Amino acid sequence: METQRSNFAAVPLSQESDANLRLPPANPEAEQALLAAILANNYAFEKVSDFLMPEHFSDAAHARIYAACGILIERGQIATAVTLKNVFDQDGDLADVGGAQYLGQLQASYVNIVDTRNYGRIIHDLYLRRQLIDLGEDVVNDAFEHDLEHSATDQIESAEQRLYNLAESGQVEGGLQAFRLALTQAIEMAESAYKRDGELAGVATHLTDLDKLLGGLHKSDLLILAGRPSMGKTSLATNIAFNIAKSRRRETDDSGAEIEQPEVVAFFSLEMSAEQLAGRIIAERAEVRSDAIRKGELNDDEFDRVLDAARELQSLPLFIDDTPAISVPALRTRARRLKRQQGLSLIVVDYLQLLSPTAAGRSDNRVQEVSEITRSLKAVAKDLNVPVLALSQLSRAVEQREDKRPQLADLRESGSIEQDADVVMFVFREQYYLERAEPTQREAETAEKFDERHERWKERCEAAYGLAEVIVAKQRHGPIGTRKLVFHGETTKFSDYIPDDHLPDPH
Repeated sequence: METQRSNFAAVPLSQESDANLRLPPANPEAEQALLAAILANNYAFEKVSDFLMPEHFSDAAHARIYAACGILIERGQIATAVTLKNVFDQDGDLADVGGAQYLGQLQASYVNIVDTRNYGRIIHDLYLRRQLIDLGEDVVNDAFEHDLEHSATDQIESAEQRLYNLAESGQVEGGLQAFRLALTQAIEMAESAYKRDGELAGVATHLTDLDKLLGGLHKSDLLILAGRPSMGKTSLATNIAFNIAKSRRRETDDSGAEIEQPEVVAFFSLEMSAEQLAGRIIAERAEVRSDAIRKGELNDDEFDRVLDAARELQSLPLFIDDTPAISVPALRTRARRLKRQQGLSLIVVDYLQLLSPTAAGRSDNRVQEVSEITRSLKAVAKDLNVPVLALSQLSRAVEQREDKRPQLADLRESGSIEQDADVVMFVFREQYYLERAEPTQREAETAEKFDERHERWKERCEAAYGLAEVIVAKQRHGPIGTRKLVFHGETTKFSDYIPDDHLPDPH
């Protein structure tokens, strides 16, 4: 669209003179040639049907012919000028180009096309260019409007979202899709799961029992990991992020060959600095105390292990953003950019109560604000098609009960957390409470009763030492349950729990 630079700041595009307007890019000849090839040989349709949709054609008549060909071919029938004649005899879209006779003219004009797919790419590329022109005009016109409810930042977010949608799916806006398309995607997912032969459907956390229960972390899912302070939820989230970032996934390229791709993780830390998170990961990898790294209390061997771990982790595809009080739109923008540049397998948010609500979502009611944040995080998961693992605090109601194991009702400022989440997990360590509840002798209590209570307490402490539980209280697409892990407090590391009867015989 032609624009006079001297007048650009004063006149919206919609008000320019017709003399400055240019026709949207289109290639009717390429559309005709492609349709002629399909009518002459239906196998040509299979070469373009995976990416070329009827709406990508600039001519409405061509779009109708392409759609009709697709319907017949998918039914196993032959699409030719003859089989389509009855369909288009009364079709108004073809009236201007000669009605059903136009089909015969197309088929008769067919010349051998060496690369049918290339013609399809040309048509699709021109469609994207037309979409970009529409989007650009909307951006300019919106920028001229001084709407107090939509700041310039909001408009940038909206424009970037539309550009992202266009880049990902070729559509500026979402819309209704035929059930047959959703059905095809569901069958492809089922076929992929069947071919995995028992392997995980989602991204593996590499915590065996947890992966078996969840089937991995699934795309577009919002997972909530909650716990009271000092339970180890940040440590568990860091462990999961590290385990995923150091693994690779197998994919099939266009030629059918299997390739390995890195699992990229975006970690948004609103509570801890990037340096502190890196320190935890180094401590886990080097198997040294995390506090010893901070205090400099390392011997030569431990310091060498720390340096070796740091060198090994330099290429880890783990990206940390420690911006305090970041908003969900800003988080989405940065995650979207990372996905475009590096790929993306998981987003971790530590923790959701520290996220800043949008201007529209601000309220005097904190529950409503947190509810708006969780809804937005679920939208991010669906938008980017990656799992989002968000940490959450629990209310103090847990401390008032004899059994300290958390429940769904304990979610702090819950609102819609339970409703929006696909999975809700709690991390629980009984050892934490036992260490702070050593029995004291009361005046009215005999020594024998105290000794008996003290022995029971010691037995429970020994049984709970290093033991952690991950309680899956909600799973939208699977069972709930509790899985045990081992927590190594000095290195802030979680590992698989192996019962004594499953340990190998030392003899």
